[in-house]
This record gives sequence, structure tokens and C-alpha cells, in this order.
Amino acid sequence: MGGGMTAEVGTDAAGGAPSGSRGGSRTRRGRRWIERWEPEDAEFWAETGERVARRNLVFSVLSEHIGFSIWSLWSVMVLFMGPEYGVDPAGKFFLVAVPTLVGGVLRVPYTFAVARFGGRNWTVCSALLLLVPTGAAALVMTPGTSYTTFLVVAALTGVGGGNFASSMTNINSFYPLRKKGWALGLNAGGGNIGVPVIQLLGLLVIGTAGAAQPRIVLGVYVPLIVAAAVLAALFMDNLAPVTNDTGAVVEAAKERHTWVMALLYVGTFGSFIGYSFAFGLVLQSQFARTPLQAASLTFIGPLLGSLVRPVGGRLADRFGGARITLGNFAAMGAATGVVIHAAAQRSPAEFLVGFVALFVLAGLGNGSTYKMIPGIFQAQALRRGLAGEAAAAYGRRLSGAAMGLIGAVGALGGLGINLAFRQSFLETGSGTPAFVAFLACYVVCGVVTWAVYLRPAARGRAVTAPEAGEGAARPVYAEV
Repeated sequence: MGGGMTAEVGTDAAGGAPSGSRGGSRTRRGRRWIERWEPEDAEFWAETGERVARRNLVFSVLSEHIGFSIWSLWSVMVLFMGPEYGVDPAGKFFLVAVPTLVGGVLRVPYTFAVARFGGRNWTVCSALLLLVPTGAAALVMTPGTSYTTFLVVAALTGVGGGNFASSMTNINSFYPLRKKGWALGLNAGGGNIGVPVIQLLGLLVIGTAGAAQPRIVLGVYVPLIVAAAVLAALFMDNLAPVTNDTGAVVEAAKERHTWVMALLYVGTFGSFIGYSFAFGLVLQSQFARTPLQAASLTFIGPLLGSLVRPVGGRLADRFGGARITLGNFAAMGAATGVVIHAAAQRSPAEFLVGFVALFVLAGLGNGSTYKMIPGIFQAQALRRGLAGEAAAAYGRRLSGAAMGLIGAVGALGGLGINLAFRQSFLETGSGTPAFVAFLACYVVCGVVTWAVYLRPAARGRAVTAPEAGEGAARPVYAEV
């Protein structure tokens, strides 16, 4: 796993040139290291690149899927916590908020871990780390355990949230720009499905074994975690050309688009993960549903939101991420209005329709916003006068660095949602004030998307770059 090792000359894992034959590449020891990786080269991509990238994507999705399940573990565990646990609704909202905080913070170091240890190596390590929160939860899930202990164990599940950042950074490096929207959407969507899957398992356990058997859920995941680690070790690869670049991180942090996209990602992914963790508790607190009744509905929104994430990426590939994102925020505002009206009318059916619509729209927005990130930094490369592989390399360098920062801030949006629900129910006994705040957030995100990426005046002032072989120029953010 050492990043400073030097590889012997041999055939690289992608079936290309000898691993020590290309000047400038940092060689490493081990047959699972790929020394040459040029996805923007059409011939390389067609011959070997696409096949290798697809294989790594499949096992990346599996590991990230289980990571999301463990990250959202306490959205299920709280449904097993009856009155005998002595934890009120406000305490449960805070309990499910803690993993989002830890997961958001861990996304930054997890992003760097890919280049430091290799995508395959870190996928194996990060998967095995999931055994810690899973085993700890099995030990403490019993009435009489202190609330502080529950908080500490819930915090441990944050490692599952970190998996997303390393997985997305890794897959971003494998795919060419023209396919990133679909690939990143598929990777993230497959991971996001881990949320409804563990919630469905919780429903199955509550409906069959009863609410006193939370350890069954945990027992199911231990062998799955081990399987994900073993499969990653057997079938994934490390990309030697991917290296940590502190200069890129500093440059990305100074770039205003990084923070604009972080805000937009708070609105999309922050909504998805925050609502996923809180949905069951909201149903119990807003409409007095039993744990079984809540569990029978909790999985629907996260499942649909996960399934449509690749669709958001594909739509962004075709029509531009900014256009899809703007329309998405407008629709999220409308769906929030439906939820607010349903809460006022005490209509569970209308509330469920509006809330599920929010999940679907958040999923679409997750795909479109993540597509925007590499496109924005590719546009930055054009603005700097770069072209061809030089522009592609600049875009990969900056977008990879920015993704960790954007992902971390976006995940913290989930923390904000759960804290808003906690305060709203604590003070008013209703989630309506929280939803009003979320509506205002979607309006702000929509305005920012339009002003920065779609406003005609802004596009007119954008620095233009000549097309290859043509004298004409186009606004560099037109197709972001």
C-alpha cells in the first residue's frame, strides 16, 4: 500500500505499455497498479479503458452501497428504540444527525486516501472499517444503555459516509469527461440505494421478529462487509497516475465555483441524506405512526431517489447540468409547498406524496450537480487557454480536489436538516417550521444556479474559448 514504492518494469494492469516505459509516470510495485491511464484517448478507451473502468465501477458501487447502509444504520436503529430506551423524539433526531456530521468531516481525508493508498487498496480498507460501528452497535443496542454511549456509537457510523467521497474520487479518475455524468450518477445512485435497503431490512425484522431484535439487522451486514472487501481486493485496480496534489486542493479551495457547487450540493445531497435519516422519525412524530407503520413507508423515498440519480447524471450529460439543476430546485420548492400544505391539513397521504417527490427530485439533483463539477473545471481549463489532453488533465486535477470539499459540505446539509427537525418538533411539535426553512433554501439555490451558470448577462461576459480547428468561440460555462 505504500505510495513511495517503485515498480519493476512489466505489463500494466490495463494491458497497455510496460509499466516502467512511460516517462513521467510514478511506478509502483504490485500487479493491481495501472501505470498508464488516458481515458480521454479514444483508442485507449475503446481497447482497454472502458472494460477496466466498468469492472472497477461495479465493485466500487458494491462497497459504497454497504457504506451508505452503515452510515444510515441509526435511522433504522431508532425505530427499534421504544419507550423502554428512554430517548424522546428530539433525542432521536440528534442521534441520527451525529453520523452525518462525522461522515461529512471524514469525506475530506477519504478523498486524499485514494491517491495516497490507491483506489483498490483504500476500498478494501474503508470497507473493513465498517465492521467497527456495526459490531459496536450490536453491543450497545439494549435498554439501559446511556444516551452518551448511543451517541458515540452512532458517530462511528460516519465512516460509511466517508466511503462516498473516496469512491466518487476514484471513479471520477477512471472515466472520460463525456461519460462522467452517467458513471458518477451510477456509482452514487448504487451507493445511495444502501439507505432504503437497510431500511427495508429493518422493516422485515420489525414485521417478523419484532421491535426487540435490532441485532438481526447488524448480523446480516457483517458478512456483507467482509464480502465487499474481498471482492474489491480481487477485482479492483489502483491508478498510479492519480496522486495527491496539495496545490490542487488549495487552488480548488480558492476557486469560487467550488463553494457555489458546495451550496448547490447542500440543497440536493444534503436534502437526500437528511430526509433519509429523518423520514421514519418525522412520520412517527408528525402523524403518530408506530415503528412498524413508519418502517413500512420509510424506504420508499430513499429507494426512488437513489434509482433516479443516474438519470439526473444522464440528463445533465445531454442537456447541461445547470439547466437540469435549476429546474430541479424549482420543483423541489413546489414539492416542499405540498408538504407544508399537507402538514397544515393533517393529510398523511398528501404528506407522503410530497415527501417522496422531494426524495426523487433530490436524487435527480444529486446526479446533475455532480456532473457540473468536472464540466466547470474543464471550462476553467479552456478559459486558461488549454486544449486537448492538457485541458482534460487540468479538469481532472481540479475536479478531483474539489469533489472532496463539495461532498463534505453537502453531507453537512444532512446534519442541518436533522437539527432543524429536532428544533422544530421540540418547540412546536410539528415539522412545518423546518420545511418552511428548507423551502427558502431551495429558492436561494435556484437563484444562485441561474445567476452563476445560466443568466444571459453572465454568459455574455464569460471568457470564451475557441473550438478546436475553428475560429468561433463559445461561452465556457454554456454546457456545464
